[in-house]
Amino acid sequence: MSKTPDTPLQRRLASEVKGDVLFDRFSRGRYATDASIYQIMPLGAVVPETIDDAIRAVALARDAGVTVLPRGGGTSQCGQTVNASLVVDCSKRLNRILDLDVAGRTVRVEPGIVLDDLNRQLKKHGLWYPVDVSTASRATIGGMTANNSCGGRSLRYGTMRDNVLQVEAALADGTRRWFGEVSRDDAMRNDADLLTRDLLTLGEREASEVEVRFPKVQRRVGGYNLDALVPRGAANNMAHILVGSEGTLAFTTAVDLKLWPLLGPKVFGICHFGSFHEAMDAAQHLVTLKPIAVELVDRTMIGLARDIAMFRPTVERVVRGDPDALLVVEFAEETEAQNLQKLKDLAGLMGDLGFSWQGEGARFGGVVPVTEPAWQAAVTEMRSSGLNIMMSMKEAGKPVSFVEDCAVPLPDLAAYTAGLTEIFRAHGTEGTWYAHASVGCLHVRPVLNMKLDVDAKRMRSMAEQAFELVRRYKGSHSGEHGDGIVRSEFHEQMFGTRLVRAFEEVKDRFDPEGLFNPGKITRAPAMDDRTLFRYPPGYEGIEITPALDWSDYPGASKGFLGAIEMCNNNGTCRKLDGGAMCPSYRVTRDEQHVTRGRANTLRLAMTGQLGPDALLAPEMEETLKLCVSCKACKRECPTGVDMARMKIEVAAVRHAARGASLHETLVAHLPRFAPFAAMAPWLFNLRDRLPGLAALSEKLAQFSARRSLPRWRSDVFAPPAAEGPEAGREVVLFADTFNRAFERENLDAAVTVLTTAGYRVHHARPAGGGRPLCCGRTYLATGMVDNARREAERLVAALAPFAARGVPVIGLEPSCLFSLRDEIPALLRSEDATAVAGVAVLFEELIAAEAKAGRLALPLGEMKAKAVLHGHCHQKAFGAMGAVEGALRLIPGLEVQTVESSCCGMAGAFGYHAETIDASLAMAELSLLPAVRKAPDDAIIVADGTSCRHQIADGAGREAVHVARVLAMSLGQKAGAGTTTP
Repeated sequence: MSKTPDTPLQRRLASEVKGDVLFDRFSRGRYATDASIYQIMPLGAVVPETIDDAIRAVALARDAGVTVLPRGGGTSQCGQTVNASLVVDCSKRLNRILDLDVAGRTVRVEPGIVLDDLNRQLKKHGLWYPVDVSTASRATIGGMTANNSCGGRSLRYGTMRDNVLQVEAALADGTRRWFGEVSRDDAMRNDADLLTRDLLTLGEREASEVEVRFPKVQRRVGGYNLDALVPRGAANNMAHILVGSEGTLAFTTAVDLKLWPLLGPKVFGICHFGSFHEAMDAAQHLVTLKPIAVELVDRTMIGLARDIAMFRPTVERVVRGDPDALLVVEFAEETEAQNLQKLKDLAGLMGDLGFSWQGEGARFGGVVPVTEPAWQAAVTEMRSSGLNIMMSMKEAGKPVSFVEDCAVPLPDLAAYTAGLTEIFRAHGTEGTWYAHASVGCLHVRPVLNMKLDVDAKRMRSMAEQAFELVRRYKGSHSGEHGDGIVRSEFHEQMFGTRLVRAFEEVKDRFDPEGLFNPGKITRAPAMDDRTLFRYPPGYEGIEITPALDWSDYPGASKGFLGAIEMCNNNGTCRKLDGGAMCPSYRVTRDEQHVTRGRANTLRLAMTGQLGPDALLAPEMEETLKLCVSCKACKRECPTGVDMARMKIEVAAVRHAARGASLHETLVAHLPRFAPFAAMAPWLFNLRDRLPGLAALSEKLAQFSARRSLPRWRSDVFAPPAAEGPEAGREVVLFADTFNRAFERENLDAAVTVLTTAGYRVHHARPAGGGRPLCCGRTYLATGMVDNARREAERLVAALAPFAARGVPVIGLEPSCLFSLRDEIPALLRSEDATAVAGVAVLFEELIAAEAKAGRLALPLGEMKAKAVLHGHCHQKAFGAMGAVEGALRLIPGLEVQTVESSCCGMAGAFGYHAETIDASLAMAELSLLPAVRKAPDDAIIVADGTSCRHQIADGAGREAVHVARVLAMSLGQKAGAGTTTP
């Protein structure tokens, strides 16, 4: 929310507009970038509650002489959504469906509704909006309309322009009106609508020039759509002049869309090619089979995807041999039989073109069919993440978007790509290719280091030559991602001087004072003006001594800045459904509380752009406060931005400068005082028994009085040095603090299962005796890295002898076990830590792996029951969900249902803090708690995380158990005897 207003505009906005008014430097910095190479600091941002509030904000900006930038998801590739303006963010609240006509297949929406959210609501009616852009999880309809977005299936469905029926917009003078289809004759006689008359007059005047200069390709989104104004029948749709206008003409307030029936059954044919050139040449032939999409994946993208955990299984499933390129050909006929026939036709066509699996070099090729919906979804996710996959390069150079989506006629595609490749090579770089081969619009990004002036000059030179090549093939220099700053200055070469003057006339007729998003499409700055870059002249990082190892990355602070810079702002973290990232954003919908917003804030702070000591500023604390360190970003961000690790670094800096609060001290030292609490648990449990103590703990130490604390006990887990068959295969069990002190039943169950299966279970103990072992995670979470390092050293010293013999180290608490695999090697940077990380596995990972290898001898009894499984964030982040599901499915008769949930919201101490308990509960209510409440009374609720189990107990009144206890229960069952409630 706004702070004390300090400018006249800010004061008026705060008093007259409902919503968030953000003028502080941290908030402005978060709106200074999009997914392009540019950064322009806005004057401020408004997140209005209603459309009327948005229009009022525009009016106040106009009165103050301030320009306005309408903004949706902020994922533009070309700099459309950055400007020195007042940003009006439509994405948080202006996201309603206003009207739905199922029979007529139309819908009216507010501009901030996200495409995936719209389609989720339409699905129950058998409808969808098919302009399926790769950023569908965060792209807003307003932004897509402004950009004339296209999507992978435009071969069948066309672009936004083909599917937008009407647009309501507020003009610069405050007038709010609809733009839609009009009769030319009626419009020319209508004295009450001079704007439409003037536009149609301009269109008639420029019709011959438009015919000559506008490229004849489907993918042309550059400039204004003057072809929508020319005489081509009795009517013109005036909404289409706003489509693709990039927020420069008016402020969109509502959009009417044309809907389509849901796709039926689909099949994919993954066409392999030994030569990239041959793949490009083949595209014109493959489209004759009438697929709905043909998408390119090149060698570079295949290699990068193979190195990303979430995409590796997909590559292994669908890629055969070592192809130079893949074309993913998608069919969606009315019946499955027709789809299968299409796959046969595709295989036959590939053979007719001379490709075979036995072929060598350029003749290698064939079709891998993908008919299973789950694998189709995996392929689609990998393909649509092409941009982010390519941006996962950790070098200083990155693939840069500036000639990314030029479009040429299909017969010229192979020659065009060859020519562009030669341009890149002449400048000492290579391009990575992907996307829409079906319409001749390939995304290509040469690798450049935009911090270097020499590479900025290379970019311009390549752009000039590339756009000349595009014109030679009568293509479009802007085929999908619009103009923005990158391409607007080149319109004169593409369209000619006369049409550029016509573009300016359209802009001035709509917006005579230049209120809306100036410098885009018309009167643009130079695309290589480095003062507008994210990395401007003089950009450099401050130096801190990081606690963890960031040496895989370039840049200041031993690579820490380079890791932060991996965020390319594409906004995958803004998705609202599927996966686990980013739980705090799903609750607040604030840019501040999404991984992208945090990364931008850190980058600006680490480069001195937020003032001195920005890491210590209260705004930085607020920025990171709702990060629950779930590590979903580590897995689901295709560029690998690990905000949980980054938060540790900031916490360490803050602790070194400020020390720790009482709350942080109590949380951090919990493993240290746990043995003492076990001696007198009644004393430590008084807080939740004596009236008033909970309220006092909240006042003194910020432990919310609305949350009970874990119950201490005297019978802590204290096993012998080893147990189980002496000749059995060895394992070592690491008993974490939480299970040892609070829920020893889980460790007892794990021992029972392991020894019954014939394993010799060793129990990790400190090498020199003393207090029990701990991973140090509570210290890392509070920035006490020296304490964390000492705990980690003790743990690694105890486990290293086992690791040296290859003995698996087993843990039950995901956050503790994965600390061994993740933070501890980065903290200690030792061979022993790396060796221990290599053998550390969750209990369920061991069970599932042993079962798969045929080595698990476990007499599990039948349990006729349902298990409702919630995955711990770190299980999801490290790809362990398949293991826990697999372990449960070993039990005969047990039905396993996995809850599609993000973070439970407890996240260690996060859910206990008075300031964050509301966010904690809101995260749980997104999907987890409703799913638990819906579960049958006799269902077994399974959650392997200590925090998760506590959240479920508090929020749903159900006991959740660790998978080890479920397996132990099964061992106690007689076949067919049913189950008991845990």
